[in-house]
Amino acid sequence: MHPSNLFRRRLLLAGAAGLAAGSVPGVAHARGAAAVQPDIDGTKVWGARSPQGTVSVLQYRPSRIVVHHTVSANTTDHSRAQAHAHAHWVQDLHMDDNGWVDTGYNFLVSRGGWITEGRTGSLSALTGGRTFVLGAHTSGQNTQAVGFACEGAYHAGAQPPQAQWEVLVALCAYACDQYGIASTQIFGHKDYGTTECPGVYHDMLPQLRAEVAAARA
Repeated sequence: MHPSNLFRRRLLLAGAAGLAAGSVPGVAHARGAAAVQPDIDGTKVWGARSPQGTVSVLQYRPSRIVVHHTVSANTTDHSRAQAHAHAHWVQDLHMDDNGWVDTGYNFLVSRGGWITEGRTGSLSALTGGRTFVLGAHTSGQNTQAVGFACEGAYHAGAQPPQAQWEVLVALCAYACDQYGIASTQIFGHKDYGTTECPGVYHDMLPQLRAEVAAARA
């Protein structure tokens, strides 16, 4: 692993362990929350296309998180550049093939542990903690849930890289703190429809909920 990626992961883990705000340089914490605020590359940072229409901002907090996988290649390129390329791939797929206004997911977590904003406005809404952006990720749940998608395909026993797992925990913990979501209210796409998404991540949901709860303690 590249040294900068390893250092970044250590910062995230230190914050998730509950270190006080300001005790780790470069890590910001949510006000009044135990969970670390992870590093997230906004749409401007990765060069997203402009939405083709209106992105709706819901004037209330979501009540749950829905986890997905993007069924992209299980790449061994764990760089930030690959995370940005993946964000472009997802946006192009959703806008050009699905005809959606923008990326359907609110956030994406790369196999290398980089987080990118998906649908435009999701990052500012999350940091504000009072509103969230209406996505297009889970039929019947988009008005109640934020969608987090993990890069890769996790069918047939494929396992997520440790970096991706650790940063997904940090993102979920931060979102739960910001929005007042209980750690038990983290679900998989499969819970709400006939789909194999999010693959093995669905089986790992009990572990995810437990680690998110620990990160918030």
